Amino acid sequence: MNEQIVEINLNNLDEKYAFNKIAKQASGAVMYRQGKAVLIAAVAVDEKAVDEDFLPLTVQYMERSYAAAKIPGGFIKRETKPGDFETLTSRIVDRSLRPLFPKGFNYPVTISIMVVSSDSEVDMQVAALHAANAAFYVSDISVEKSIAAVRVGKIDDALVLNPTLSQQDESVLDLLVVGSGKDIVMIEMRTMASEKIDDVEMDMIDPMMGGMPLILEHQECNELENEALVDAIAFAAKAIESASTAFEKAFAPSMREGLGLVLAAEKADEALYSYIEEHYSEAVEKAISHMAKSERSTELKKVRTAIMESLEAEGKESDKTLVSKVLEQYKSTVVRTMILEKSLRADGRELDEVRPISIETNILPSVHGSCLFTRGQTQVLVTATLGDKKHAQMFELITDKNTQTEHFMVHYNFPGYSVGDAKFIGAPGRRELGHGNLAKRALEPVLPLEYDGTIRLVSEVLESNGSSSMATICGGALALRAAEVDMVELVAGIAMGLVAEGDKYAVLTDIMGLEDHDGDMDFKVAGTRKGITALQMDIKLGGIDLNILKDALEKAAKGKDHILTIMEDAEQKMEASQALPSTEHFSINPQKIADIIGKAGATIRDIIEKFEVSIDLDRDKGGVKLSGHDKEKVAAAKEHIEKIANAPVRKQMQYEVGKTYVGKVKKIVDFGIFVEMPDGFDALLHISKVAKERVNDLHERYHEGDDISVVVMEQKGKKVELATPEYLA
Repeated sequence: MNEQIVEINLNNLDEKYAFNKIAKQASGAVMYRQGKAVLIAAVAVDEKAVDEDFLPLTVQYMERSYAAAKIPGGFIKRETKPGDFETLTSRIVDRSLRPLFPKGFNYPVTISIMVVSSDSEVDMQVAALHAANAAFYVSDISVEKSIAAVRVGKIDDALVLNPTLSQQDESVLDLLVVGSGKDIVMIEMRTMASEKIDDVEMDMIDPMMGGMPLILEHQECNELENEALVDAIAFAAKAIESASTAFEKAFAPSMREGLGLVLAAEKADEALYSYIEEHYSEAVEKAISHMAKSERSTELKKVRTAIMESLEAEGKESDKTLVSKVLEQYKSTVVRTMILEKSLRADGRELDEVRPISIETNILPSVHGSCLFTRGQTQVLVTATLGDKKHAQMFELITDKNTQTEHFMVHYNFPGYSVGDAKFIGAPGRRELGHGNLAKRALEPVLPLEYDGTIRLVSEVLESNGSSSMATICGGALALRAAEVDMVELVAGIAMGLVAEGDKYAVLTDIMGLEDHDGDMDFKVAGTRKGITALQMDIKLGGIDLNILKDALEKAAKGKDHILTIMEDAEQKMEASQALPSTEHFSINPQKIADIIGKAGATIRDIIEKFEVSIDLDRDKGGVKLSGHDKEKVAAAKEHIEKIANAPVRKQMQYEVGKTYVGKVKKIVDFGIFVEMPDGFDALLHISKVAKERVNDLHERYHEGDDISVVVMEQKGKKVELATPEYLA
């Protein structure tokens, strides 16, 4: 088939798709172009299905350094492990395309997206989604729907469709929505903090500002209210519908003939399903009532064993794999029916009830801030560590020319023992990076915009039965408060679920693992009492009605406020950590910074050693930051620095040329003597002006601290030329 070019101009994007041009042995491929950005996406499928009942989909988004005309940094000059942005983008593509696969599709599929040319204005996540979607849609897997991605920004109170990267820097909203037709399948959202200038009267004068009007600023987290969020999603949904329809029409001529892959049957054995339903319904319901995943798994295994023994006693075939599969299907049906028909949850809670919460803060004596947050059978230990700017994480983006620094880090660890699995604890995977990133996005808007340092939050998941990422947000907010970080507001997170059959649906508050697994939606909402700072949604239905979304948001707000009330109570009982460094922030005259540093850094080194503190200076603004473990020494260092800064400015005297003055030997070096003159300023007596004869060793004649008579030969500004009376005699 000949090369086919498709050009689409929609939603502020000019895109070009080239089919049948590259990777022709793949199941589907495309060369995608937007601006100067060029991406290659390819799909490969293994025609042998796996035995397990799941979709083995792997998505890899890769950025090549040559795409930005760079050579990889470091010792190894080739791309190695993917960066965080690559991993997170791979997750977004995976979550967006996974709902398009039909039930029973158990064939291994790999989708590779490679950036081979970059553009500093192109949103690479939207580009990757569209490139992967195009390759997938025209592949021989026989896909029926196309997705479309839209990013929505908010600049000057107006919604902007697919803002460029420079526009995103000005936006206070980052909303990424992916859907197909009228259906929304994936949402990622966060807000960005900003400074707002308050209205002030002109007669409010600040004398420290030279009589200028006083300008007051305060930080806004820009939380989004439910109604505003729904409006923004509806705005995106309209653009998605037009784009996905256009994609399907434009890509159709390039579609390959389907492989005709056979889908696994939804119910492998109708007779066995009916047998379990008739004889073991009570046993399954009893097993489901066990809250912990490990306990529930044990009880279901007992039910499976009983079923197999019963079948064998009746002379019927008993296959362990088949029984396990059908039992899992029946269990899922029971869970969903209980919720929809009886409004009953497996653990006995009401549909809108949050599990019991307990909070302990600063339980680790040698840590700056810590919180043990337990909600039901989900438990996380979150720690906060404070550092200087030099402790920031450096990273590079292919769309940026310069190296970036990350001053707020959230690291999430999920060991196997948290769910009762005997697994080796290795490097963090995609799930860990994704959950940590979600927590970071939720908490970042409430951190001080001008925070002068680096913060690292680490969440150790000790037990998990439903949304440990939301527990990380709650525990993280309190760990930050425990470390005395001046946050604007507390942030809480809650995970919502959905079970829907036809026109009937039920929204679940604070879902546990069982409801996440057997439900139709994973909807995570985080924010303050004022609104939402971050949101993540994945739909298994193929789409969600906006009215259901409104209902879920309202119930999430109630649950979030309930959790915040408990967190606020815990904050009131919080005791300060003894490990916290003492920190002082103050300002001095910027012209005095040089005096604090001293010649060749001598003064500042002396302060650091004497008072055991670290010092950060802002030369332009005169800002001083002192940190140390001893509060008294930090206070003494501040007093010492202020004394230097408040000392009257010395003026250099005008010397009379040819006149003799008495100074002090300040320092002896190989080429001469630094002499402290009567005005306190230093002048150099060169070794050639000490005596008429050659002097080999000045130490034989002078000692530091001695008085010395010198004659001023010349004075040009601050430079004073000296000689001894002996030399001039």
